[in-house]
Amino acid sequence: MLEIGGMPILWHIMKIFYAQGCCEFVILCGYKASIIKEFFLNYQIRHSDVTFDSRGSHESVIVNDTHTEHWRVTLVDTGLATMTGGRIKRAQDIIGDSPFILTYGDGLADIDLASLLEFHSTHGRIATLTAVQPEGRFGFLDLTESRVDSFREKSKTDVGWINGGYMVLGPEIFPLIAGDETSLESDPLENLARLGQLMAYKHTSFWQCMDTPRDRSQLEALWESGSAPWKVW
Repeated sequence: MLEIGGMPILWHIMKIFYAQGCCEFVILCGYKASIIKEFFLNYQIRHSDVTFDSRGSHESVIVNDTHTEHWRVTLVDTGLATMTGGRIKRAQDIIGDSPFILTYGDGLADIDLASLLEFHSTHGRIATLTAVQPEGRFGFLDLTESRVDSFREKSKTDVGWINGGYMVLGPEIFPLIAGDETSLESDPLENLARLGQLMAYKHTSFWQCMDTPRDRSQLEALWESGSAPWKVW
C-alpha cells in the first residue's frame, strides 16, 4: 500500500491490467489486510460525487457521478504466515479451473498482457513467467590483476534474467501446492522447470520493483515527470 503519486502501488498495478481489458481481480491479503479492505471500501466514495441524505429515518448515500473503474475486486484474507504458494491455493475455489494471471504487489512494468497471454497459449505448457533484466546499480571495474583497466557502467547485458512476476498459470498448478507452507518460487515452479513445463516470456522494456526507499523515489520521480513508463492508461 506504499504510495506513488498519492495512490498505492497496488492501484498502479491494477490500472495496468484494467487498461488492457482485465476487470476481475483477486487480491491475496496478508500483512495489513484491513488497510487494503478499507481502501477499497472507501475508494468509490473518495473519487466520486456523493450525496449524503439524512432527512428521513435512515441516512442514505447516493453516488451521483463515479470517477472510478468498473472492476470486481475480491479480497481474500490468507493469513500472516501463509507463503506465496499457499495464498494461491487458498483462492483456488475463487480462481476456478481456467488459466489466470498472477503478479506480485511490488513490480511495475509496461508489459503487453495480450502478448504474454498469446505466448502462453501457443507453447502449451502449464506456466509462463515474465523474465526481465533489471538495470544494474553499480559500475564495473575491468581489472588485470590489481590494475584498473577501465570503469564502465553496468548494462542489462551484464546481468542475467530474473522472474519479474506477471505470470500466467494453468489450474494444474494447484495440485503442486501442498499447503500454506509452500512457497510458489520453490517446489511448484522448480518442479515445473524440471518437467519442462515452465516457459519464460522475455520482457525487454520497462520493469522496476519497489523493494527499497531508493526504488520508491525513482518511481515517484517518474510519475511526477508525467511520463511514467508503466502508465498505459
